[in-house]
Amino acid sequence: MDFLMSGLAACGACVFTNPLEVVKTRMQLQGELKAPGTYQRHYRNVFHAFITIGKVDGLAALQKGLAPALIYQFLMNGIRLGTYGLAEAGGYLHTAEGTHSPARSAAAGAMAGVMGAYLGSPIYMVKTHLQAQAASEIAVGHQYKHQIFPPQSWKLALVAAMVSGIAVVLAMAPFDVACTRLYNQPTNAQGKGLMYRGILDALLQTARTEGIFGMYKGIGASYFRLGPHTILSLFFWDQLRSLYYTYAK
Repeated sequence: MDFLMSGLAACGACVFTNPLEVVKTRMQLQGELKAPGTYQRHYRNVFHAFITIGKVDGLAALQKGLAPALIYQFLMNGIRLGTYGLAEAGGYLHTAEGTHSPARSAAAGAMAGVMGAYLGSPIYMVKTHLQAQAASEIAVGHQYKHQIFPPQSWKLALVAAMVSGIAVVLAMAPFDVACTRLYNQPTNAQGKGLMYRGILDALLQTARTEGIFGMYKGIGASYFRLGPHTILSLFFWDQLRSLYYTYAK
């Protein structure tokens, strides 16, 4: 569960921070191995880079490389935090006397970090290539012409559905937990619930007694249900629209 939770959390954050990763990549490649003042600065600062990329490449370019970035975050953070969590749960971070060992914690953290970085490195390379792609007038660094999915590809629809599934689960899990508990609570003779007065009361009671993670119980099962459901729904919708427009013409 540690692997899944940490991986999903990192993916959720990545959706919002990926535009900054695009800007960072472009600014780091700008003026590569050139003396200051000998090259054209397409990106003067982070804010100017945002505006320039959005204006020249389009707003969608600020999410370039999102698919490999999500895979990278899931692999790196899932392995890194998950491995560390396993070491902690197994008692490897404590001495024989039961006291916490900073040295063992540092070693476990370093090992987990190395594993995550090593396995995620190939995906990071693909992400960097895609994020560096730009229109010729603002291009920096070497321009690889990778294209993960061709336009209108069903694979693109699948990836988009997977990303949206993560966002939906993170946003809706607390309400889903409250909904399940409201439906399942015992009732009196008049059919009135005996545990919760309504959805807000269910959310507050859950958070107060079980903590914030209590509101995300079953999130793994929710994603593995919602993920395929969203993927298949959008996939069938996309394919049916494609067939309709093809034969309608």
